[in-house]
Amino acid sequence: MLKAKSLYHLIVYSIFFIVILISFFTFIIISNAHDELQEKVHTLKVDYTNNQKDLLKNYVNYILKFIDYYYEENKYKKSDDEIKKDILKALEKISISPDPNEYIFIYDANATLIYNATIDKTNIGKNFSDFEDFNGKKVLLELIEASKNVDGGFVNYFWSKPEIHKEKNKLSFVKSYDKWNWIIGKGVYLDEIDRLIKQKEEEYNKKISNYTLQITSLTILLILYSIFIYKNATILIVKDVQEIGKYFKESEENSNPINQNRIIFGEFKVIANYANDAMTNMKLKTTMLEELNKNLEFKVNEKTKELSNLVESQKQFIKNSVHEINTPLAIIRTNIDLLKMKVPENNYITNIESGSKIIQYIYDDLSYLIKKDRVIYEKEYLNFSDILKGRLEFFDEIVKSNSLYFIKNIEDDVYIKFNSTELQRVIDNNLSNAVKYSFSTSAIFIKLFYIDDENIEFSVTTNSKSIDDVDRIFEDFYRENSSRGGFGLGLKIVKEICDKNFVTISILSDKKETKFTYRFKINENTTS
Repeated sequence: MLKAKSLYHLIVYSIFFIVILISFFTFIIISNAHDELQEKVHTLKVDYTNNQKDLLKNYVNYILKFIDYYYEENKYKKSDDEIKKDILKALEKISISPDPNEYIFIYDANATLIYNATIDKTNIGKNFSDFEDFNGKKVLLELIEASKNVDGGFVNYFWSKPEIHKEKNKLSFVKSYDKWNWIIGKGVYLDEIDRLIKQKEEEYNKKISNYTLQITSLTILLILYSIFIYKNATILIVKDVQEIGKYFKESEENSNPINQNRIIFGEFKVIANYANDAMTNMKLKTTMLEELNKNLEFKVNEKTKELSNLVESQKQFIKNSVHEINTPLAIIRTNIDLLKMKVPENNYITNIESGSKIIQYIYDDLSYLIKKDRVIYEKEYLNFSDILKGRLEFFDEIVKSNSLYFIKNIEDDVYIKFNSTELQRVIDNNLSNAVKYSFSTSAIFIKLFYIDDENIEFSVTTNSKSIDDVDRIFEDFYRENSSRGGFGLGLKIVKEICDKNFVTISILSDKKETKFTYRFKINENTTS
């Protein structure tokens, strides 16, 4: 869409639009006139051809009736040769058409010329069976073939026109007289239609010239009118606009209202009143806004400082908490190992170890959250299979204390380019969720295998309730079941790690089972 940057541009665009519009209508008018001409030419050709066909057919049938009548009247009085001579002499005297180009002709069945009504009789007795027009059509053979029809037939071909001695398009009607094997016909040259068409084209050109002259005159008048509007109206409009603009510029330094006596158009005087009111209100509100902004800026700075201190305090609290948890957790784990050496099989010890390991992976999650924005997690080639088996051993007591068990399908020596800390967080959080939400005494299915030379797949499947809202489980602090514990951060961490490393996640969940599937690229080179 054109955007006028000034009244001058608007006038120019208007003139341009007028020219385009008139050109469009001119094209439509000329196109319609051309289509009308083509339709008339087609109708003229069809009507002319059909009319000529009727005339030719009637003429030939008239000649055949005459021949047959004369034959029937004289067949017992004269021989056939005498009757033929009488008929040919009679045909010399019969002339329905005054045009020398339209004449009767008679051939025998072998294409030998018996008679034609032209002045030139030199071709009588000549055989035309091999004659071809310039399109290669064997004219006499087609005439003979068409004459065999019960009602005769029409043939279109090219034949020398007597008065100009040039081949022209000709249409002939022929019909056989079976008693003597005569082929009787009459033709008409169709070049007359060219004259009629030329006449119609001249009428069309004259009409188009008139249309063009009228449209050109209208275009010039519209352009002159547009220029007149520009010269006499837009200059005054621009003057009023400049006056209002001058007022806005001066109002920055003083509060004097606009002088309406300097405005010409009443509409712009109304705008000037609105401008006076608007500038008065703007100055009043600007003063109020400046005062409000000073107070608001002070309060925002004060609250921002308090919030920054609070966030920093929270970060420090989490950091200190994680640090403080690490030492007693290490003592608990060490003493559990010593206790297991003295009492190998004990459910209480298993439950204590399970609880300590839960605290351990929660500690690992919090530690990752604290460090992830400050530490670069470099990638290296890892044996995914060995790491996964190690983490399954770590979760073994947790699984047992929850009356669950693992079913493993882990392909050996599955390697991947990844960071070991981030890979452990993906594995641990999936195993943790599997333990939390699995039905008691059910299996947790673990799979790891190569898909192809570029991708591997890791999946965790549990027998559990269906997930209510699959789209929300990766949000901060979201938990499907608040009674199962946890902070709601595990899957958020997994999602961030997977997005950063272009790992594809898919989740299938129904009433029977829930399956988390992760597709890793073996050689993903994107750095953390």
